[in-house]
Amino acid sequence: MYQIGQYGPNDDMSTLICENYQMLLVVHRFGIPLGFGDKSIDEVCRENHVDTHTFLNVVNLLIGNSIELGHVNTDIALPAIIKYLRNSHSYFLDFRLPQIRQKLLEAFGGDNGLTVAIIKYYDEYSAEVHKHMMHEEQVVFPYVEKLLRGERPADYDIDTFSRHHDNVESKLRELKNIIIKYCPTQSSNELNNMLFDLFSCSEDLASHNEIEDKLLIPIVRKLETQN
Repeated sequence: MYQIGQYGPNDDMSTLICENYQMLLVVHRFGIPLGFGDKSIDEVCRENHVDTHTFLNVVNLLIGNSIELGHVNTDIALPAIIKYLRNSHSYFLDFRLPQIRQKLLEAFGGDNGLTVAIIKYYDEYSAEVHKHMMHEEQVVFPYVEKLLRGERPADYDIDTFSRHHDNVESKLRELKNIIIKYCPTQSSNELNNMLFDLFSCSEDLASHNEIEDKLLIPIVRKLETQN
């Protein structure tokens, strides 16, 4: 197996995590538990039935390595990408977004006009993210799974998804800018903690979109030509 970026199959998994703590989310979304000792990335992936090449493409893409798409597409396992994206959806919808909402309430407190307006904005944003991800769960992923079975539905293609693939993190970025620039609220540990979460979640959602744009869509487009 060849090196495709900064990290390769023979590098220690623990080194990857310690040098890039954001990869904890990637490891979790691939279904890999912690406790891998000094084992290599390849050893850990094989033990957990994760395609090593796919894992490395995701990792190296997210840490900023430039990988040519034509090269990336060669051996990536689409089922592994779908599993990763589905687990990402569960993380955002069931954990991360509700957690941030609670932190917004704690940071601003009370039933005042500012809190009501911010929560309303956030709830509308969360509803958009839910709609976006449910479309992927109910339409895009089943379509890809049909392609993998050798079927080719006539009423859909991945370019349809690509044309309407919005950057779901944009409104979250707007919200944190509004809070920083215009909310006359005394800085506090709760407020700063919530803002850190908004920044982190916005970056994570952008990474999620990047995987879909640079890995999922090109690979599915290639698969369509084979069916």
